Amino acid sequence: MTVRILLADDQPLVRSGLRLLMADQPDLDVVGEAATGAEAVRLAGELEPDVVVMDIRMPGMDGIEATRLITAGPTTARVLVLTTFDEDDHVRGALRAGASGFVVKDMALDDILAAIRVVAAGDALLAPGVTRRLIADFAGRPEAGPRRPPRPVEGITEREREVLTLVGRGRSNTEIAEDLFITVATAKSHVSRLLTKLGARDRVQLVITAYEAGLVTAPR
Repeated sequence: MTVRILLADDQPLVRSGLRLLMADQPDLDVVGEAATGAEAVRLAGELEPDVVVMDIRMPGMDGIEATRLITAGPTTARVLVLTTFDEDDHVRGALRAGASGFVVKDMALDDILAAIRVVAAGDALLAPGVTRRLIADFAGRPEAGPRRPPRPVEGITEREREVLTLVGRGRSNTEIAEDLFITVATAKSHVSRLLTKLGARDRVQLVITAYEAGLVTAPR
């Protein structure tokens, strides 16, 4: 299957570099480019890409608002945020807006390509170490305003609660299987049921749910 990609970045050099990077990949096809958030929203509706590679900082409508509008709209496109992780304070906002994952601009090119394929396949996790770094940043920053009480998670079994906790800690299916002494296929099945029961698009939203439910706390 060919993954249809929309590139959204206000820097032409970045878009050109990404397009060249994907030109030799037979399963990746860049179907459009956007220089603003508003243009990304419009083209996502018109072109119906599988993945939108979205910058955060763009003139006018930023990538967070564009992500929110794309994921809330009729398109089935998934959003992969492209950002400079150590400098951008808005990664959490993008994930809450419905982004399925992120890539950092200084990642290896092969990792960026792998991230696009992962998101296109309906998952959201990158390498576990990268994921844990994101989770630590997501959980460790204070929310604006008073802290909200934990939100209860209902309708899941005790085993699924254990799996959700491990997903919140950035564990892969293989690691979950090892921790709980179950098969990888069983771990994957538990994660799939959690996605359905909790109405989550992908594992990133499961991570957010685990933190909001108080199942996982920020590392000290």
